[in-house]
Amino acid sequence: MDMKLEVVVLPVADADRTKHFYKALGWREDADIVFGGSRVVQLTPPGSAASVHFGTGITDAAPGSVRGTYLVVEDIEAARAELAGHGVAVSEVFHRDATGAFAPGVHPDRGTYGSFASFSDPDGNTWLVQEITTRFPGRA
Repeated sequence: MDMKLEVVVLPVADADRTKHFYKALGWREDADIVFGGSRVVQLTPPGSAASVHFGTGITDAAPGSVRGTYLVVEDIEAARAELAGHGVAVSEVFHRDATGAFAPGVHPDRGTYGSFASFSDPDGNTWLVQEITTRFPGRA
């Protein structure tokens, strides 16, 4: 049976502030629905099949408690420049060295899965942007 990741719930303090942040990154607004005492906002990153939900009454997790959710890109330097161009406080590009420690800059041989940047939304939910140029065998 296929199981596809559809939604990641982000705990936030201010749904309107968060909605503005992600829409400024070019994420598509799929829904903004109020029902009873709850509100669900759904946004989808460009090219993604999975979305994020946030709002009120949808999680009891503390705002900003989601860590290290991955966004995959084909060109880490271009992705970092685009995020910075949208006013996001994005890290410099970094990679894992031969010892497994993080080191500055892109992976020396530009190895797939090897280069990263990171940023946080206004509540502190963190994202890792990872460059993948060639998928490992068996991966779509």
